[in-house]
Amino acid sequence: MTLGPSAGQWAAAVAAVRSTGPDDEIQLICHVNPDGDALGSMLGFGLGLRRLGYTRVRATFPGDFVVPGPYRDLPGVDLLVPEPDAFAAPRLVLVFDVASESRLGALAARVADTPASVVLDHHASNTGFGGVQLVDPRAAATSVVADGLLSRLGVPLDAEIAECLYVALATDTGSFKFDMTTVSVHELAARLIATGIRPGEISRRIFDSKPFGAMKLTGEVIGRAVLEPDAAGGRGMVWTYATLADLARHGQPPYVLDALIDPVRSVAEADVSVVVKQVAPGEWSVSLRSKGAVDVSGVAVSQGGGGHRLAAGFTGYGEAAEVVDTVRLLLDEHLN
Repeated sequence: MTLGPSAGQWAAAVAAVRSTGPDDEIQLICHVNPDGDALGSMLGFGLGLRRLGYTRVRATFPGDFVVPGPYRDLPGVDLLVPEPDAFAAPRLVLVFDVASESRLGALAARVADTPASVVLDHHASNTGFGGVQLVDPRAAATSVVADGLLSRLGVPLDAEIAECLYVALATDTGSFKFDMTTVSVHELAARLIATGIRPGEISRRIFDSKPFGAMKLTGEVIGRAVLEPDAAGGRGMVWTYATLADLARHGQPPYVLDALIDPVRSVAEADVSVVVKQVAPGEWSVSLRSKGAVDVSGVAVSQGGGGHRLAAGFTGYGEAAEVVDTVRLLLDEHLN
């Protein structure tokens, strides 16, 4: 999938929202272990629905109901409910930043059973599920797609919606430094800032504030990193892992591990970086990054995951070393 939504898909998405009554139940869903783009896009759009007069809007995600610390003060966070409290039979479901139904867990049934559903996403690996697909792999973040639909619905940007969309955009572009940071990304950021939000304050909260225990944990995990210059077809791979015991020892929640990929990917001698994070005994969340020479999305998709050419992930099983062995072998297969 290389092209963005067609005019017909945009029109169908607008019609799906407009055909929903103001008191009908609308359920918003993002992926398990939500990041800034998933939450920011979803909550920003939820606030937009409120501005349009929709009174019964809820937002949720599968799994444990833990909102990562940096996002707990986002506007619209009161829309969030635990998975069991999601509407059982909503009139409309909107899905944000989800490339595959496997990332929805049991909530995938809401998408299948609802009279109308719209999927907003920017992953090239999107499987095409849902009623209306607004999938744009050229977009730097799902918030770009959310902004496009809000605009077509006639929702004016205000500071609350803008803060959510800005957080989403900033997190998925790595503070506007990744390859997908285009002219249009900066133009959107400018429109969002023009509402009166404070990007410096937002960036400090999202990127530059962490508990002391999280800093100590990061140092420990980076200290065990392994560099394999001959891996990935000689382009180099660096990897590390973090366990549940690591989290417990430093008294930290799992979401603090999400940022570990950033210092690991900075290693000059490796194109590919891998962080393997334990989520349960024998189960690991695997984050893959590439500086450009290797397409890591193929590895992730082959394991039931997804993502982009330069950033992808999947769930692995076994021991951490076994998961890394699988990545190493798959990289060689895809490169050959």
